[in-house]
Amino acid sequence: MNRRSFIRLIGGGVVFSATAGLTACSSEMPPEAIAAWQGPKPGTDVRKWILSYAILAPHSHNLQSWLVDLRTPNEIMLYCDLTRLLPETDPYYRQIMMSHGTFLELVDMAARERGIRANIELFPLGEFGPEEIDRRPLARIRLAKDPNIVKDPLFGQILKRHTNREVYDMSKAVPADVVQSMANSMRSYPIRFGFVGLDQSDTLEKHRAIAAEAWRIELTTPAKILETYKVLRVGAREIAKYRDGISINDPFLSVLVRLGLFDRSKAPKPDDSATVDQIENFNKNLESTPGFIWMITEGNGRTTQVNAGRAYVRVQLSGTAHGISMQPLQQALQEYPEQQASYKEIHNLLGASSPRYTVQMWARLGYGPQIEPAPRRGLEAHIAKS
Repeated sequence: MNRRSFIRLIGGGVVFSATAGLTACSSEMPPEAIAAWQGPKPGTDVRKWILSYAILAPHSHNLQSWLVDLRTPNEIMLYCDLTRLLPETDPYYRQIMMSHGTFLELVDMAARERGIRANIELFPLGEFGPEEIDRRPLARIRLAKDPNIVKDPLFGQILKRHTNREVYDMSKAVPADVVQSMANSMRSYPIRFGFVGLDQSDTLEKHRAIAAEAWRIELTTPAKILETYKVLRVGAREIAKYRDGISINDPFLSVLVRLGLFDRSKAPKPDDSATVDQIENFNKNLESTPGFIWMITEGNGRTTQVNAGRAYVRVQLSGTAHGISMQPLQQALQEYPEQQASYKEIHNLLGASSPRYTVQMWARLGYGPQIEPAPRRGLEAHIAKS
């Protein structure tokens, strides 16, 4: 929401009264919302030390649906918080499974840093079906000291990794050796990695077109945008309270919320200024994108999805080490009816015939500006109380 939209939406008289107090507004992230990015405090219990890094993993819509049980010594049992799902845009929970994979990969990295082997057993009571998710554990992690364990060189990037949704620098192509480094980082997983850059302008434009249309569909499909609105945190007060979801700390939009002029219970019309502005801004970001990566699996079972998440966070951490910014583009990969055409297009473009192959990740990447980290709820919020 920019100043032009603000004025167009509520008019000059209200702008005057609202902006009179804007000197007290700030676009900075509340410190308590990003405190987790400082890392664990010295002397922290080893399991909590490990988990303090794991909760910094990327998660769809920043929902942070990880829930752990620490009642058994030297063990971490991982569950999915079933109150933190996206049934409209992620109806088969594929993205949720990937988000648990990113968590598990950081558990493994952090454990190695402490000379500990994390023996990860996925779905110890059985794998979830293709259309379900339940209260069974997603993983059992047994920790054991191992003097021969090898530390992971990507561990040092965990506190630096951020999803960057800003405009990238089109004058700087992503070097081939950096792309190769990202591909190498996930070679232990049977996943096909791909990249397109500035030297393939026609193909790059096809990627942009599919991403733009998929984004438009999501913004203009009422049930989908309302799902996003439910986890939209506007202003420092909401961000500090929830420390999850999608944060917008824009002073003008914060004033709209205070005045009751931004109703998140109703989907905007396709031609509303808020929708048009978001589409325009996203398209500008796409136009500034010098490269796209993708990750394709054969099959699409739950274990495959979790491992795709583990591979993705490795790719992002590798990119971070080389100064590369990255933003996942999941809209065209989502399995709800309105996205069927976009889903088919991106799979065809990437040579991933469905249903044999599934594009698990598709992301824009390049050199972006420095950004603040996303809010995190803190470790205690993820520990089961009973």
